[in-house]
Amino acid sequence: MSTPVLHYFRLGSLGRGEIVRVFLRELNIEYEDKYYEYDDTWPGVNKSLGVSITGTLPVLKIDGKRLYQHLAILRYLARRSGAYDGETNYEKYLVDAVADLYNDWRTGWVNQLTAKATDYKDRHVTKFNDLFTHFYSLDNSGPYLLGSRPTYVDFAVFQALDNDECIGCGPDTLSEPLKKLREAIHARPNIQRYLAERAAANK
Repeated sequence: MSTPVLHYFRLGSLGRGEIVRVFLRELNIEYEDKYYEYDDTWPGVNKSLGVSITGTLPVLKIDGKRLYQHLAILRYLARRSGAYDGETNYEKYLVDAVADLYNDWRTGWVNQLTAKATDYKDRHVTKFNDLFTHFYSLDNSGPYLLGSRPTYVDFAVFQALDNDECIGCGPDTLSEPLKKLREAIHARPNIQRYLAERAAANK
């Protein structure tokens, strides 16, 4: 079986492709990175190479398939592993609901990269941190959305918190549920190794 290939822009730890990268490492799946410049050359490169039918990245080539849309890729990887998702209908609803919230957060975050709205932190970050906190407060048995069982959406929310910090818009004080989530993801052995490697590469 060929090694999976993750196609994404050269954006460091930012963006949708990084969530897929983090989750691949969590699942201990070896993969190859294929990078593209995030500039006006991309449409021509994509047209020439035929990387993405949607015109967007990430694209993950795995199991002889070409997968698009980062949340759908995360769901595929979770189902492929037989874990990292809800078990009951209600649990699956919770995971889907938070995934939708995360997607709404990301739309605003991407806009902020160019719009540079002065109220982004007070308005957008506060709104979504409050919403994430609500859902992560529903089960107090563990740090993840579903208590002690991590799901793919926990990694997406982790990435949201990280990306807001990366652009200097992290909340002044993180709520206890989100602080516990971030600490729990950081402490996962595969993620801990990956983040250490990433930090060393960026020095």
